[in-house]
Amino acid sequence: MLTDQLTDILRSLGGFGPELWLSAAFCALLLAELGLLRTDRRQARRFLAVMSILAVGVAGIWAVVMPVRGFLFLRLLFVDDQAIYFQVVIALSALFVLLYEMASPPRNAVPARGLPLEWFPILIAMTLGLFLMTLSVNLLSIYLSIELVSICSYLLTALVADRKASEGGIKYLLFGAISSAVMLYGMSLLYGMTGTLDLTADGFGAELARQDTGVVAVAMLLTLAGLLFKLAGVPFHVWTPDAYEAAPVPVAAFFSVAPKAAAVLVLMRLVTALPMGAPTADGLDGFAPEGATATVLQVPLAVLALAGILIGNLSALRQTDAKRMLAYSTIAHAGFLLVGVVALNKAGFDAVLFYAGTYLFLSLAAFFLVDLLARHTNSASLAMSQFAGLGARQPLLSVALTIVMLGLTGLPPTVGFTAKVLAFSALYDAYQHSGNPWLLTLFAIGLLNALISLVYYLKIPFLLFFRPLPERSASWVGGSLPKGPVWLAVGLVVPVVGLFLKPDWLLRLIAGW
Repeated sequence: MLTDQLTDILRSLGGFGPELWLSAAFCALLLAELGLLRTDRRQARRFLAVMSILAVGVAGIWAVVMPVRGFLFLRLLFVDDQAIYFQVVIALSALFVLLYEMASPPRNAVPARGLPLEWFPILIAMTLGLFLMTLSVNLLSIYLSIELVSICSYLLTALVADRKASEGGIKYLLFGAISSAVMLYGMSLLYGMTGTLDLTADGFGAELARQDTGVVAVAMLLTLAGLLFKLAGVPFHVWTPDAYEAAPVPVAAFFSVAPKAAAVLVLMRLVTALPMGAPTADGLDGFAPEGATATVLQVPLAVLALAGILIGNLSALRQTDAKRMLAYSTIAHAGFLLVGVVALNKAGFDAVLFYAGTYLFLSLAAFFLVDLLARHTNSASLAMSQFAGLGARQPLLSVALTIVMLGLTGLPPTVGFTAKVLAFSALYDAYQHSGNPWLLTLFAIGLLNALISLVYYLKIPFLLFFRPLPERSASWVGGSLPKGPVWLAVGLVVPVVGLFLKPDWLLRLIAGW
């Protein structure tokens, strides 16, 4: 038995290459940072940024080309096509954030808001944790990977030395500790009912099927607490606006995409593992998403999705700070991501993959463009009122931001429209099969919320093009912006329109994987 275990561990190393690479890169970055402490800060930053970009890029490529599929390390991890897809999404988000931060000079008005050198190894460590989350199919590995991501998230939020960052980091830490404790309690209940931590074990679904459905629902919902925290989903969403406002723009942009992508995959694994069976080589397609799962978790998940959409959109309506508005919008989009999961069918899961892949471009572009327009005003604030009249001075950025806001709303001609159509089509198909009135309620109110979101998403474009510059603007509007961040932010808008015109490019990739 010991020989078999050692053989399995050695074989598993072949499928664990990206994670080993990120671990080595993290250690190398720590040593490089220590060695560069007394050198020129600008050169040290550039060197560490290049190392981080190389580390993330190699990890993403390695994840795609590695030949090993299946279980790793005695069924602690599972490599399938869905895990690789989300690893690519995470790697791309980290890559874009690093490129943007490297090309963006510190603001003259607020030099203290620049990111310290420690942020590079912490970001790589967080990326490693997110990679592990996408592979985790054991309650123990899920918990440990989430905690690794959480610790890095707390550090990145409070990394800048000011009071707002400290307050945001503390609030993030407190809510994270609560959600972790609740999740761990739910996992202990699942272990007590099944006798195993392995979601893919034959007895996991069979033992849960013998339990009272109410008890199973409570245990599963408690277990989902940590995932909802990473998703910024209700009721573990309260930290989001303060943490996003406190964190620097590149960090907030990364938070808005990467943790959500990893968390939603783990959520799908938990939901689909409930009825029966282990995954096949086809990944999530090998699970049976019908039966007990539909009756136990579909209604609670529908309620959480509906609550997230409503709370996120209604709270965003009264925001005056652009970053807080985008933070509340991520809560709403977490609800929209849950719509595909609530459908509990293959079309719904494919819609989640499509939504997560396209939300990468929408969210990063929104944060980058808002930050660039604020830099043009040479202001430390991201108050929306300061964008008045900038449409004529920065037409490229203003038009790009308008397209992104239409995409976040879910209107054509943007891929946001396609993503919402796929998610709600899967939901309506699930309603026709089950007749569950909660699904119809989520379908109707979810679509209605697109009109609500239109009000706050178009607030900035309205100010850009239909409000004049204040009289004092001549003294505070800045000069030209750095070209690198501008072209990166505008380049992210190209897939937003391109995938609307040709969604089959991404859909074929999802279907092929």
